[in-house]
Amino acid sequence: MSTRLVVVHPDPTVLAEAAAARLLTRILDVQSVRSPVHVVLTGGTVGIKTLAAVAGSPLRAAVDWSVVHLWWGDERFLPAGDADRNETQARDALLDDLVASSGLPAGNIHAVPARGDGPGEAETAEDAATAYAAELAGFAAGDAATPSFDVLLLGMGPDGHVASLFPEHPALGAAGAVVPVHDSPKPPPDRVSLTFATIGHAREVWVVAAGSEKAAQAAAALADGPVTQVPAVRAVGHDRTLWLLDAAAAAGRD
Repeated sequence: MSTRLVVVHPDPTVLAEAAAARLLTRILDVQSVRSPVHVVLTGGTVGIKTLAAVAGSPLRAAVDWSVVHLWWGDERFLPAGDADRNETQARDALLDDLVASSGLPAGNIHAVPARGDGPGEAETAEDAATAYAAELAGFAAGDAATPSFDVLLLGMGPDGHVASLFPEHPALGAAGAVVPVHDSPKPPPDRVSLTFATIGHAREVWVVAAGSEKAAQAAAALADGPVTQVPAVRAVGHDRTLWLLDAAAAAGRD
């Protein structure tokens, strides 16, 4: 049975630093017993600050990055290099530096295909979702649809969404590993997201959220509110679920 732990830090800066240290320690712990390691990254302000904190941590040198595979929980369906893509922001904050100086193979970065008609790109969000599902399946064991992620990081929006799974949106009930998302209430309208089935296949899911605007929905998710109103309630890891909050985001809890 999955266990749940809520950890509260005083402010967003400390939250990002602590999440980075926790992530690096988790990767090192996993590497001591098995390889490869599969990690799902998230975007958003705190998510990218966490990656920047990883970049500055002395612990990063202890990781064998050659056997770490990096994925994304969702992506905005935009052209390659667009500043709003989670991949672009993650590369700027950490990944390009890991490839250049820490031995992370470029092929271990598994980005959602960008919008376009070039090699490795996709013309529609449906095509991108299909290609990403195939990439995931290629690293899965047995008849599984995806790797068993060691850590799956998620941010949470003020409306309670995680990945690109929004309240009252048809994508909430999507089957399969990956879903194309249209008419997103948050721009851009077209996105690609892991489904709840994929999220639930992860060994550990970490929801990282900061700010008073997140407090009501964090409290609702932790009180097991309805998934149609607070999708984050379905962000549950197979073994463990961590809620990493700053004090403002945690203020709504009883």
